[in-house]
This record gives sequence, C-alpha cells and structure tokens, in this order.
Amino acid sequence: KAMLLLKKKRYQEQLIDKTENQISNLERMVQDIEFTQIEMKVIEGLKIGNDCLNKMHQVMSIEEVERIMGETQDAVEYQRQIDELLAGSLTEEDEDAILEELNAITQEQLELPEVPSEPLPEKIPEASPVKNRPKPELVAAS
Repeated sequence: KAMLLLKKKRYQEQLIDKTENQISNLERMVQDIEFTQIEMKVIEGLKIGNDCLNKMHQVMSIEEVERIMGETQDAVEYQRQIDELLAGSLTEEDEDAILEELNAITQEQLELPEVPSEPLPEKIPEASPVKNRPKPELVAAS
C-alpha cells in the first residue's frame, strides 16, 4: 500500500511539474503576443509618419525651402543694415562735440549754496490717528 501511495505521489508531482511548465509556456506566449502587438503599433505609427513626411515633401520642394531661406537671409541682412544705421547715427564730429561739451561742464566752477552750520532742530513726530482697517476675510481653498 505504501508503494502505491509513493507512486501516486510521484505521478502527482510529475503532473504538477507538467502543469507549471505549460503555465510558464502560456505566460511566455502571452508576453510574446503583447510585444508583437506593440511592435505592430510602432510599425503603423512609422507608416503614418512616413506618409506624412512624403506629403510634406510633395508640398515643399527643395527649391521652395531654398527660396524661403534666401528670403530670410536677405531680411536678416536688411535688419542688420538698419541696426547699423541706427547705432552709428552719430558722426565722429558729433562725438567730438559731445566730449568737448562734457569737458566744459566738468571744468566749470559751479556756485553751490552755503550750507548752514547750525544743527538741525529735532522734530517731534506727531501722533497720527490710526485708521481702522477691515480685517481680511479668510476663504477656504477649493
């Protein structure tokens, strides 16, 4: 009878091992399927992106892009010329005249008023009436 029980136990252990292997295989298959589904979504996204790029390439030719970039470069150069004109609006003669005027101003003797030698009287601060302010109302945050 003990031998029969040991055989039955051994058979059930083998059955459990087979079942665990099958479960493991099924889990691996489910993971492979999920990964393949993700790969398919990526491929579909790449196809859509490629189609969009092809449509954009049809709309914008290389000549069009070169023309736009040339116009942009011309506009930048034009703006740079305007900036140079505005920044360099003073001639060298104007700058010399400004420096001479600055030197004349700094060389002049300015007449300043005399400073009193007496100490200043101490001023007593007047009591100002305190204004009653309404207290701010607290509001619960929502």
